Amino acid sequence: MSMFKKLLASVGIGSAQVDARLEQDSLIPGDMVRGEVHIKGGDVAQEIDEIYMYVVTHYEKEINDSKTKEECTLVKYRLSERVQLKPKEEAVLPFAFQLPYETPLTMGRQPVYLRTGLDIKNAIDPGDSDFIEVRPHPLMTKVLDAVQQIGFQLYKVDCEYNRHLGRNHPFVQEFEFRPTGPYRSRLEELEVVFYLRDGELEVLLELDKRARGFMGALEEAFNLDERYVRFRLTNADMNGHTHVIAEAIEALIKKQLR
Repeated sequence: MSMFKKLLASVGIGSAQVDARLEQDSLIPGDMVRGEVHIKGGDVAQEIDEIYMYVVTHYEKEINDSKTKEECTLVKYRLSERVQLKPKEEAVLPFAFQLPYETPLTMGRQPVYLRTGLDIKNAIDPGDSDFIEVRPHPLMTKVLDAVQQIGFQLYKVDCEYNRHLGRNHPFVQEFEFRPTGPYRSRLEELEVVFYLRDGELEVLLELDKRARGFMGALEEAFNLDERYVRFRLTNADMNGHTHVIAEAIEALIKKQLR
C-alpha cells in the first residue's frame, strides 16, 4: 500500500498541498509582501527541497504580425530550504519580501500574481497562485493626474515587448493618452512609461505627432514623428501640488512641438 501511495503522490494524487495566505493583496511597487505559507502533508512522507515564490506577469509580443502573450517572472524568492514533511503533517512558514519596483500596475486587466511552489523530487510540484492588485505609487498618481489636467485622456494601459526601453525585463508598461484639448491638432497620442526606484520616479513621455503635409507623412513613415522627453520626480515632490507638475509637463511638450 505504501508503494502505491508513493506512486500516486508522484503524479500529484494524495501528495502535499500548499496555500499562500497574504496579509494584504493590494500593494504598490516597493511594498513589503507579507503572509504565511500553509503546507499540509499528503498520504506519504515527502522531502521538500525548496519552497519558493515567484512574482509573475504577462506582456504582449508581436510575432509575424500577430500578438502573443508571454509570461515573465519578475523575481523568484526562496522562502525555505529542505523540509521533511510527515504524512498529514501541517506546517506554517511566515514570509516577507519586497515587491519589485518594476512590477506593473494592474490597470487595464494587466495580471500580476504570486506563484508559490514546493520543489519535490520525483513528484509533480504542488503550487498555488494568488492574484494581487498593484496600485500606482503616489508619484505615479501625480503624473497621471497631471497629464489629464493638461487635456489628455487615458484610454489604454498594457505591457508590451520592448528591448530598447525595457531595463531589467524585456517589456515596458505603457500608459497611452489621447488629446482631448488644445493638442488634438498637433498630437496623435501621448505615451507615458514609468521607471520607479527607491525614492525616485523617472518618467518617459513619448509624443506621437500628427503628420502635416508631405514631409510630415515622410517623417511618420520612418517613425521620426515620435519624440521622447524624460524627467524625474523624487519623494520630495509628493507633497507638491499636481498643477505644478502639470505646468512642467506642458512646458516640456510645448518645447518639443516648436
